[in-house]
Amino acid sequence: MGGRSRVAAQMLSGRGFKQVYNVSGGIKAWQGKTAVGPQTLGMDLFDGIESPQDLLTVAYSLEKGLCRFYLDMADKAQTPAVRALFEKLAAIEVKHQNAVFDAYVRVAEAAVSREQFDAMVEKSAVEGGMTTDQYLELFDPDLSVEKEVISLAMSIEAQALDLYQRVGVRLENTDSAAIVHGIADEEKQHLERLGELMDTL
Repeated sequence: MGGRSRVAAQMLSGRGFKQVYNVSGGIKAWQGKTAVGPQTLGMDLFDGIESPQDLLTVAYSLEKGLCRFYLDMADKAQTPAVRALFEKLAAIEVKHQNAVFDAYVRVAEAAVSREQFDAMVEKSAVEGGMTTDQYLELFDPDLSVEKEVISLAMSIEAQALDLYQRVGVRLENTDSAAIVHGIADEEKQHLERLGELMDTL
């Protein structure tokens, strides 16, 4: 296992994954799935935020941004298989958006509709704290190849997992910290599903 692959494997195993495998294929198949950048990357999105409601609003905006990215990529896909894959990834993000909204409804003091909640949300970056263009420039995937699409998605999810873990450590509000750790657990599940999807190709 190469140096960066060992770093990626250590990061994932340190986040609670019981089994971590090296994926054949080099940098395109595995090395992208490690968090990159300084410890402050993405933290500005959560500046001044402590309440569960505000935290969930930011989390929802990140999920929404990534969903839009996948749908945009589906429109640009060069093959039906890659288009279907991007649509499947977008559907996963929609489910996560639903979970974040349901959590917001539980903690909000006033009733809010989905339309009202969507209106409160602004897309500033996808999950992990970087823009879609930054991810594409950094990992330079061939978006016509299914494995590289999944590799990009795993890179973004790994980055998101790392961001939520860093935010959770910073929060003083115990309710907010519990919510962030719950979202991080969801990111673990996303990574596991993407790994299973990679195995089918």
